[in-house]
Amino acid sequence: MPLMQVKVLGAERRRRWSYDEKVRLVEETLQAGETVCGIARRHGVAPSLLFTWRRQARQGRLGGDAVPVLVPVEITPAPAQISISAPQPASSPPAQRRTGIIEIELGGGCRVRVDRDVDGEALQRVLELLRRR
Repeated sequence: MPLMQVKVLGAERRRRWSYDEKVRLVEETLQAGETVCGIARRHGVAPSLLFTWRRQARQGRLGGDAVPVLVPVEITPAPAQISISAPQPASSPPAQRRTGIIEIELGGGCRVRVDRDVDGEALQRVLELLRRR
């Protein structure tokens, strides 16, 4: 198998903008007599990026609060089948379950258990990722 050689020809062109820089540029776009395109040209930014930052600022997401939140998840194999001839009464929950724990059966012998106070959007993202597996 031939070896592959990779050469780095230059520095990365993508710039990392701090929160303060984004806010300053968004505020400039809101000044009377200024245009997004003019400010973008002046600072070497794509106008579409400034429009994106303006939209994020309106939605309160410019500061990066839209970063996915990680929640503790436990995936365990499903227990062996319980005999149907001896059902448990509905009024007595199994001893292994704790109050406030939500258990979600995913099929394929997997379950996800989360606390009842889990963020719904974060849980939805986790479940979508697990369904793709």
